[in-house]
Amino acid sequence: MVAPFPFRKSLTLLPVLGILLLANLAVGQDSSTTLLRLQRSKASLNLETNVVHAAGIHGLTEGKGGSVFTYPNWLSCLVVYDDGKYVLEKREEATVGKPKIKLAQGSLAADDLQHLKAILDDEALKKMASPKPPDFPDDAVMVREVETVDAQIDHAGTTQHFTTIKERLKTTAATGMDDYLDNGAPFQKTLSPIMKWFEGLEKKSKSDFKDSKAQYCVAMNIG
Repeated sequence: MVAPFPFRKSLTLLPVLGILLLANLAVGQDSSTTLLRLQRSKASLNLETNVVHAAGIHGLTEGKGGSVFTYPNWLSCLVVYDDGKYVLEKREEATVGKPKIKLAQGSLAADDLQHLKAILDDEALKKMASPKPPDFPDDAVMVREVETVDAQIDHAGTTQHFTTIKERLKTTAATGMDDYLDNGAPFQKTLSPIMKWFEGLEKKSKSDFKDSKAQYCVAMNIG
């Protein structure tokens, strides 16, 4: 049984969780040939700020009152190898323990692979590291939504890793408006090319997705 601990402290662990997400991605080839791993995760929550319980790498569990979260949680992950082969996996989980998983595989054309490598060689991107976790306002009472982007890039044998986090918070502000925190916002220009490339590959692969078992995506964990 995992004891509760302060919510503010728990969210500071999210960049560490990004490493765990990538460490648990299945590898279909020799890991030394992996050029890029990229995962984008999103969970709709109803998470009270005074308590959070961990549930391992497979998602969130119940907490105080038995209802600290609502679903869905959604993940999209990509592995690209040096030779241009790639695997895309999508995971949607509207009900705890009943994910719908689809997988697409293919090979990038030579021009597409060179384009990707040019994006990854951008000096600003190569300097990217996990930003400091967002600071929560004192009037925050609930986390409604969390999004993360986790990337692992190989630069001639040197591995770069970074995680960005975006949250939508309910607060006690008189306006009644939700508050948004995004530690990746200052790096939007730097991240835009790789994210647009990722989205473009997803669209191109839309007709190739087939039902599959979980192999690459790892559900978001708070705790």
